[in-house]
Amino acid sequence: MKIIGIDPGYERLGIAVVEKTTQKELLLYSQCFQTDSKLPFHERLLLLGEELQSVITKHKPDHLALENIFFNTNQKTAMDVAAVRGVILYVARSKNVQTFEYTPPQIKAAVGGSGRASKKEVASMLHHLIDINKEIRYDDEYDAIAVALTHSAFCGYRF
Repeated sequence: MKIIGIDPGYERLGIAVVEKTTQKELLLYSQCFQTDSKLPFHERLLLLGEELQSVITKHKPDHLALENIFFNTNQKTAMDVAAVRGVILYVARSKNVQTFEYTPPQIKAAVGGSGRASKKEVASMLHHLIDINKEIRYDDEYDAIAVALTHSAFCGYRF
């Protein structure tokens, strides 16, 4: 089974493709796709959607796992991330990819061993759970890998 994990954002979109085999998970692809802050927001949404379509077309995932984000301070950021999530859900549906959502505490518990694990603890643990053979510069990419691995852990219980 192939799982695409997404950490949604309009400045940086974390994307990871993990293949779940009977023995282990393999990281097939990961990136942090960035958009230019000088572009109008609707253009940034278009670029994010096109990039996601391209990755889905190339890797043909069975499932898309998405971090379900909760904001309680900045409503503008929350609205913009909600728009990104809408694009992601639209692209997944248009490509017939089933979607699943996980909260940050679920992801931290599945990957870091505790729902209160720090970003640093989660990133460190990822290197023990899956072979990452590249330098990762942004947390968004680690987060996308963590989301995909979370779904891999949970999907056995859902089917």
